[in-house]
Amino acid sequence: MTLPPRRRLSREERQAQLLDTARRLVQQEGTDALTLGRLAEQAGVTKPVVYDHFATREGLLAALYADYDRHQAAVLQAALQAAPATLEARADVIATAYIGCVLTERQEIPGVAAALAGAPEMEALKRRYQAAFIARCRAALEPCAGGGALPAAGLWAMLGAADALAEAAARGAVTPDEAVAELRRVIGGLAGR
Repeated sequence: MTLPPRRRLSREERQAQLLDTARRLVQQEGTDALTLGRLAEQAGVTKPVVYDHFATREGLLAALYADYDRHQAAVLQAALQAAPATLEARADVIATAYIGCVLTERQEIPGVAAALAGAPEMEALKRRYQAAFIARCRAALEPCAGGGALPAAGLWAMLGAADALAEAAARGAVTPDEAVAELRRVIGGLAGR
């Protein structure tokens, strides 16, 4: 029996395959198990292929974090486009999307972020993604907030609440529904000032 010839993946397809494999490795074995060599072994490629895409373990972890952020932004954007342009609807969409993404879409991200905590490039990456999330929330909420500009400190407080509530829900300290409801109240309070 002859096997069909293997198709060579494009660079983008290979990157997606490697990120999927890395995500699966982190979910199954934890962040400490994720090395470039282990990723190559699990993905069925040579180490040079992995090094060509990520160069370092920190580069791989940063790519996982960036992939998560792209996913979270896409989920939020799609939900906002489908929602009515009311404060209540937008607060619900932001709360549901944020908590939902953390809980169901990318549960490995807290470990990835923790592994990169000391890396200077991760701090810059994290701050960039936080600023982008705040900008998306500002753009979604300000039109519903009576025409006033939302204070930067309030938006940062909202993000802190979102992170804390998602983490509490992930640990089981509160239910996902409680986390969404409380975040919705925080957002509504901010935008309703």
